[in-house]
Amino acid sequence: MPLTSPTGRDHDRQILRLAIPAFGALVAEPLFLLTDTVIVSHLPAPALGAVGVASTVLGALVALCVFLAYGTTAAVARQVGAGNTAQAVRQGGDGLWLAAAAGVVIIAVVWPLAPSLVALVGAEGELALQAVTYLRISLLGVPAMLLVLAGTGVLRGMQDTTTPLLVSVGSFALNALLNLLFVLGLGWGVAGSAWGTVLAQSLGAAVYLALVFGRYGAPVRPDLAGIRAAGTAGVALIIRTACLQVVLAVAATLATRMGEEQIEAHTIALRIWTLLAFALDAIAIAGQAITGRTLGAGDAEATREATRRMVVWGVGSGVVLGLLVVVARPFVPGVFDVSAQTAEHLLGPLLVVALLQPVAGVVFVLDGVLIGAGDQRYLAWAGLWTTLAYLPVALAVILSGGGLVALWLALGVWMGARFLALGLRARGRAWLVIGA
Repeated sequence: MPLTSPTGRDHDRQILRLAIPAFGALVAEPLFLLTDTVIVSHLPAPALGAVGVASTVLGALVALCVFLAYGTTAAVARQVGAGNTAQAVRQGGDGLWLAAAAGVVIIAVVWPLAPSLVALVGAEGELALQAVTYLRISLLGVPAMLLVLAGTGVLRGMQDTTTPLLVSVGSFALNALLNLLFVLGLGWGVAGSAWGTVLAQSLGAAVYLALVFGRYGAPVRPDLAGIRAAGTAGVALIIRTACLQVVLAVAATLATRMGEEQIEAHTIALRIWTLLAFALDAIAIAGQAITGRTLGAGDAEATREATRRMVVWGVGSGVVLGLLVVVARPFVPGVFDVSAQTAEHLLGPLLVVALLQPVAGVVFVLDGVLIGAGDQRYLAWAGLWTTLAYLPVALAVILSGGGLVALWLALGVWMGARFLALGLRARGRAWLVIGA
């Protein structure tokens, strides 16, 4: 039976109920990671650089595994909407087993390759030695990290974003305390920072295991067919995520070739872009949960109306965020205490960042909606085509001797291509597949 058609205000309440806690969880991570950075910065060089190098490798691995959260959210939410709660928690259990298996595989593959991966990032000597130490200890926490991703997806699919917020805050707070103890109290150096993170991640994973297998009663015995299905669905999301990483990596590489001041300015602009993306991504997470539930319930019209409301929220949020960037723009160089040359290169890209926020609001929302609909295959193809649209423009920036503003305008072309690809898909009906 379709859901009783909710009003616009009903949709707004549902969106905010899911998006506000999701935003809190998204913001909690960088804030506590910043705390870890401050703690490690008290160690002699090259400790902070070593953590940065190792974190680059770990960040790439985790980014590719984000499908464990997104895919699980969509699958569980669709079953919840269809009234199949038992099947929803069963699929959630399959996602957890897939996460654990993926974590073990990553340890087995990356452990022997750790020195090579660190060298690939450009680390040498003592910097490389400390980076390998941090990376190898951190690898022991990867299964827990992926379990947290999958567990977060299960609860979001169950229309609960508050519990993941509480788990995130608790885990990151514990991580900060353990880092203080191990790094500064016991003098374990970068190894202490890594062990603190591993233990905090393990506790977070234990909470999700208790919730999914305890409170919700998911079968503990692994279902190989279900795990394979979850893995197959995740391939398309891996391709989509890999395309995003390629675009950002190319932009960073091109900025590095422009000079030291330019890469500093680009890094700051990208961090501001990422911070703003957290706010917009919160609406996208609500989109995943709401879309999966309404389509599972067989109500395509409610899905369309919810999508329209979320797009309005995305545009409105983008306009507000863009105006905030414009207002803060003259003060940003002083906050980061950069040189006059870097500040000069930074102001132009920040204006482009501001102008792109309404477009980003729509892109992020529709990305979340289509993930919630299980339209991952289209998202993979869209990721490939939009990346191909970006690469020639980025190459033209270098060949023409363009600066950072031109590079960020190239990123604007990429966002415009995503806007077009996702917008055309959302206007059609192919993604509106109803039922469990």
